[in-house]
Amino acid sequence: MKITLVQSNLEWQQAEANREILAGMLAQSVTKTDLIILPEMFTSAFSVGTGAIPEAWPGDSVDWMQSVAVNFDAAVCGSIAVEEDGQRYNRLVFISPEGNLAHYDKRHMFRMLGEHKRYQAGEERAVLSWRGWRILPLVCYDLRFPVWSRNTSDLAYDLLLYVANWPSARNYHWQTLLKARAIENLAYVAGVNRIGTDGNDIDYIGHSMLIDPAGEALLDAEESAGTFTISIDKSALEDYRESFPAHLDADEFELK
Repeated sequence: MKITLVQSNLEWQQAEANREILAGMLAQSVTKTDLIILPEMFTSAFSVGTGAIPEAWPGDSVDWMQSVAVNFDAAVCGSIAVEEDGQRYNRLVFISPEGNLAHYDKRHMFRMLGEHKRYQAGEERAVLSWRGWRILPLVCYDLRFPVWSRNTSDLAYDLLLYVANWPSARNYHWQTLLKARAIENLAYVAGVNRIGTDGNDIDYIGHSMLIDPAGEALLDAEESAGTFTISIDKSALEDYRESFPAHLDADEFELK
Protein backbone atom coordinates (compact mmCIF):
# COMPACT_ATOMS: atom_id res chain seq x y z
CA MET A 1 0.00 0.00 0.00
CA LYS A 2 1.23 3.48 -0.84
CA ILE A 3 0.92 6.13 1.87
CA THR A 4 1.26 9.87 1.34
CA LEU A 5 2.28 12.03 4.30
CA VAL A 6 1.40 15.71 3.86
CA GLN A 7 3.64 18.08 5.81
CA SER A 8 2.65 21.74 5.56
CA ASN A 9 2.50 25.07 7.31
CA LEU A 10 -1.05 25.87 8.43
CA GLU A 11 -2.83 29.21 8.43
CA TRP A 12 -4.28 30.18 11.80
CA GLN A 13 -8.06 29.62 11.86
CA GLN A 14 -8.35 29.89 8.08
CA ALA A 15 -10.14 26.74 6.95
CA GLU A 16 -10.67 27.65 3.29
CA ALA A 17 -7.11 28.88 2.88
CA ASN A 18 -5.71 25.69 4.39
CA ARG A 19 -7.85 23.50 2.17
CA GLU A 20 -6.61 25.41 -0.88
CA ILE A 21 -2.97 25.10 0.20
CA LEU A 22 -3.25 21.36 0.80
CA ALA A 23 -5.18 20.78 -2.44
CA GLY A 24 -2.45 22.58 -4.35
CA MET A 25 0.29 20.51 -2.75
CA LEU A 26 -1.50 17.28 -3.59
CA ALA A 27 -2.28 18.30 -7.16
CA GLN A 28 1.32 19.30 -7.80
CA SER A 29 3.09 16.22 -6.54
CA VAL A 30 0.82 13.20 -5.97
CA THR A 31 -0.14 10.76 -8.73
CA LYS A 32 -0.85 7.28 -7.38
CA THR A 33 -1.43 6.58 -3.70
CA ASP A 34 -3.79 4.60 -1.44
CA LEU A 35 -3.88 6.71 1.72
CA ILE A 36 -3.38 10.46 2.19
CA ILE A 37 -2.63 11.61 5.75
CA LEU A 38 -3.07 15.27 6.73
CA PRO A 39 -1.96 16.89 10.02
CA GLU A 40 -3.99 17.44 13.17
CA MET A 41 -6.53 20.29 12.90
CA PHE A 42 -5.44 20.81 9.32
CA THR A 43 -8.11 23.47 8.72
CA SER A 44 -7.31 25.72 11.69
CA ALA A 45 -3.97 24.71 13.24
CA PHE A 46 -4.03 23.77 16.93
CA SER A 47 -6.51 26.44 17.94
CA VAL A 48 -8.20 25.44 21.20
CA GLY A 49 -8.66 28.81 22.93
CA THR A 50 -11.77 30.92 23.32
CA GLY A 51 -11.39 32.33 19.80
CA ALA A 52 -11.59 28.90 18.14
CA ILE A 53 -14.72 28.23 16.10
CA PRO A 54 -15.16 24.52 15.33
CA GLU A 55 -17.03 23.44 12.22
CA ALA A 56 -20.50 21.96 12.38
CA TRP A 57 -20.44 18.19 11.92
CA PRO A 58 -20.22 17.13 9.18
CA GLY A 59 -19.21 20.28 7.36
CA ASP A 60 -17.28 21.79 4.48
CA SER A 61 -14.00 20.09 5.37
CA VAL A 62 -15.58 16.63 5.29
CA ASP A 63 -17.03 17.42 1.86
CA TRP A 64 -13.60 18.61 0.74
CA MET A 65 -11.94 15.42 2.01
CA GLN A 66 -14.48 13.38 0.08
CA SER A 67 -13.64 15.23 -3.14
CA VAL A 68 -9.92 14.65 -2.57
CA ALA A 69 -10.55 10.96 -1.95
CA VAL A 70 -12.46 10.68 -5.23
CA ASN A 71 -9.86 12.64 -7.20
CA PHE A 72 -6.99 10.44 -6.05
CA ASP A 73 -8.90 7.18 -5.59
CA ALA A 74 -7.44 7.07 -2.09
CA ALA A 75 -8.63 7.23 1.49
CA VAL A 76 -8.00 10.59 3.19
CA CYS A 77 -7.58 11.21 6.90
CA GLY A 78 -6.75 14.13 9.18
CA SER A 79 -8.31 15.81 12.19
CA ILE A 80 -10.57 18.85 12.33
CA ALA A 81 -12.19 20.76 15.18
CA VAL A 82 -15.92 20.04 15.11
CA GLU A 83 -19.03 20.71 17.15
CA GLU A 84 -21.78 18.11 17.42
CA ASP A 85 -24.80 18.13 19.77
CA GLY A 86 -23.32 20.98 21.78
CA GLN A 87 -19.95 19.26 22.34
CA ARG A 88 -16.63 20.09 20.72
CA TYR A 89 -14.26 17.39 19.52
CA ASN A 90 -10.81 17.15 17.98
CA ARG A 91 -12.05 14.62 15.45
CA LEU A 92 -9.95 12.51 13.13
CA VAL A 93 -11.89 11.84 9.93
CA PHE A 94 -11.19 8.87 7.66
CA ILE A 95 -13.06 8.82 4.36
CA SER A 96 -12.84 6.59 1.29
CA PRO A 97 -13.51 7.41 -2.38
CA GLU A 98 -16.84 5.58 -2.04
CA GLY A 99 -17.87 7.99 0.70
CA ASN A 100 -17.51 5.56 3.60
CA LEU A 101 -16.89 7.79 6.61
CA ALA A 102 -15.36 6.80 9.95
CA HIS A 103 -14.07 9.00 12.74
CA TYR A 104 -12.11 8.91 15.97
CA ASP A 105 -12.33 11.58 18.67
CA LYS A 106 -8.99 12.38 20.30
CA ARG A 107 -8.78 10.69 23.68
CA HIS A 108 -6.00 12.59 25.44
CA MET A 109 -6.56 16.33 25.68
CA PHE A 110 -3.44 18.49 25.76
CA ARG A 111 -4.01 20.27 29.06
CA MET A 112 -0.87 22.40 28.78
CA LEU A 113 -2.77 24.57 26.27
CA GLY A 114 -6.20 24.05 27.83
CA GLU A 115 -7.60 21.62 25.26
CA HIS A 116 -9.30 19.69 28.08
CA LYS A 117 -11.33 22.79 28.99
CA ARG A 118 -12.73 23.37 25.51
CA TYR A 119 -13.00 19.92 23.93
CA GLN A 120 -14.62 16.63 24.90
CA ALA A 121 -12.33 13.59 25.10
CA GLY A 122 -13.19 10.57 22.99
CA GLU A 123 -13.97 7.24 24.60
CA GLU A 124 -13.37 4.59 21.94
CA ARG A 125 -10.65 3.52 19.55
CA ALA A 126 -11.56 2.45 16.03
CA VAL A 127 -9.60 -0.10 13.99
CA LEU A 128 -10.39 0.57 10.33
CA SER A 129 -9.92 -1.66 7.29
CA TRP A 130 -8.59 -0.25 4.03
CA ARG A 131 -7.28 -2.15 1.02
CA GLY A 132 -6.22 -5.17 3.03
CA TRP A 133 -4.70 -3.24 5.94
CA ARG A 134 -6.05 -2.79 9.46
CA ILE A 135 -5.39 0.74 10.68
CA LEU A 136 -5.60 2.36 14.11
CA PRO A 137 -5.80 6.17 13.76
CA LEU A 138 -4.88 8.36 16.76
CA VAL A 139 -4.14 12.04 17.36
CA CYS A 140 -1.00 13.84 18.59
CA TYR A 141 -0.91 13.71 22.43
CA ASP A 142 -2.26 10.13 22.28
CA LEU A 143 1.29 9.18 21.26
CA ARG A 144 2.49 9.63 24.85
CA PHE A 145 0.14 6.98 26.23
CA PRO A 146 1.26 3.48 25.22
CA VAL A 147 -1.72 1.64 26.72
CA TRP A 148 -4.15 3.53 24.46
CA SER A 149 -1.91 2.80 21.46
CA ARG A 150 -1.27 -0.83 22.39
CA ASN A 151 -1.84 -3.60 19.91
CA THR A 152 -3.63 -6.65 21.23
CA SER A 153 -2.08 -10.09 21.56
CA ASP A 154 -3.87 -11.19 18.39
CA LEU A 155 -2.43 -8.18 16.51
CA ALA A 156 -5.64 -6.27 15.77
CA TYR A 157 -3.95 -3.68 13.55
CA ASP A 158 -1.08 -3.45 11.05
CA LEU A 159 -0.63 0.31 10.73
CA LEU A 160 -0.75 2.80 13.60
CA LEU A 161 -1.01 6.42 12.54
CA TYR A 162 -0.82 9.73 14.38
CA VAL A 163 -1.80 13.12 13.01
CA ALA A 164 -0.21 15.93 15.00
CA ASN A 165 0.73 19.51 15.72
CA TRP A 166 3.85 18.52 17.69
CA PRO A 167 6.06 21.46 18.74
CA SER A 168 9.74 21.76 17.84
CA ALA A 169 10.67 21.97 21.53
CA ARG A 170 9.72 18.30 21.94
CA ASN A 171 10.86 16.98 18.57
CA TYR A 172 13.13 14.40 20.25
CA HIS A 173 10.11 13.00 22.09
CA TRP A 174 8.12 12.83 18.85
CA GLN A 175 10.74 10.82 17.00
CA THR A 176 11.55 8.56 19.94
CA LEU A 177 7.94 7.75 20.79
CA LEU A 178 7.01 6.99 17.18
CA LYS A 179 9.79 4.42 17.05
CA ALA A 180 8.81 2.97 20.43
CA ARG A 181 5.17 2.55 19.37
CA ALA A 182 6.29 0.66 16.24
CA ILE A 183 8.64 -1.65 18.13
CA GLU A 184 6.28 -2.53 20.97
CA ASN A 185 3.24 -3.04 18.73
CA LEU A 186 4.92 -4.95 15.87
CA ALA A 187 3.34 -2.56 13.37
CA TYR A 188 4.17 0.15 10.90
CA VAL A 189 3.75 3.64 12.35
CA ALA A 190 3.03 6.79 10.36
CA GLY A 191 3.32 10.17 12.10
CA VAL A 192 2.29 13.35 10.26
CA ASN A 193 3.28 16.68 11.76
CA ARG A 194 3.14 20.30 10.57
CA ILE A 195 5.80 22.98 10.11
CA GLY A 196 5.80 26.74 10.67
CA THR A 197 4.61 28.93 13.55
CA ASP A 198 1.03 29.06 14.82
CA GLY A 199 -1.11 31.85 16.27
CA ASN A 200 0.27 31.15 19.75
CA ASP A 201 3.84 31.67 18.48
CA ILE A 202 4.61 27.97 18.88
CA ASP A 203 7.12 26.61 16.37
CA TYR A 204 6.80 23.28 14.55
CA ILE A 205 9.68 21.51 12.87
CA GLY A 206 7.89 18.70 11.03
CA HIS A 207 9.76 15.40 10.90
CA SER A 208 6.75 13.47 9.67
CA MET A 209 7.89 9.86 9.65
CA LEU A 210 7.15 6.33 8.55
CA ILE A 211 8.60 3.68 10.88
CA ASP A 212 8.79 -0.05 10.21
CA PRO A 213 7.94 -2.66 12.90
CA ALA A 214 11.62 -3.01 13.83
CA GLY A 215 11.77 0.70 14.66
CA GLU A 216 13.69 1.80 11.57
CA ALA A 217 12.73 5.10 9.94
CA LEU A 218 11.83 4.38 6.30
CA LEU A 219 10.97 8.04 5.77
CA ASP A 220 11.76 11.28 7.58
CA ALA A 221 10.37 14.41 5.95
CA GLU A 222 12.67 16.53 8.12
CA GLU A 223 11.73 20.24 8.04
CA SER A 224 10.44 20.69 4.49
CA ALA A 225 6.91 21.32 3.30
CA GLY A 226 5.78 18.70 0.83
CA THR A 227 4.04 15.44 0.14
CA PHE A 228 5.99 12.27 0.82
CA THR A 229 4.79 8.97 -0.63
CA ILE A 230 6.16 5.61 0.44
CA SER A 231 5.03 1.99 0.16
CA ILE A 232 4.55 -0.39 3.05
CA ASP A 233 4.79 -4.15 2.57
CA LYS A 234 2.28 -6.54 4.16
CA SER A 235 4.41 -9.64 3.55
CA ALA A 236 7.44 -7.98 5.16
CA LEU A 237 5.30 -7.14 8.19
CA GLU A 238 4.05 -10.71 8.48
CA ASP A 239 7.57 -12.10 8.09
CA TYR A 240 8.85 -9.85 10.85
CA ARG A 241 6.03 -10.82 13.19
CA GLU A 242 6.70 -14.49 12.51
CA SER A 243 10.44 -14.14 13.12
CA PHE A 244 9.97 -12.12 16.32
CA PRO A 245 6.55 -13.06 17.79
CA ALA A 246 6.76 -10.98 20.96
CA HIS A 247 2.99 -10.50 20.88
CA LEU A 248 2.56 -14.11 22.01
CA ASP A 249 4.06 -13.16 25.37
CA ALA A 250 2.12 -9.92 25.80
CA ASP A 251 0.12 -9.20 28.93
CA GLU A 252 -3.62 -9.35 28.48
CA PHE A 253 -5.51 -6.17 29.27
CA GLU A 254 -8.82 -4.46 28.62
CA LEU A 255 -9.15 -0.82 27.60
CA LYS A 256 -11.80 1.15 29.48
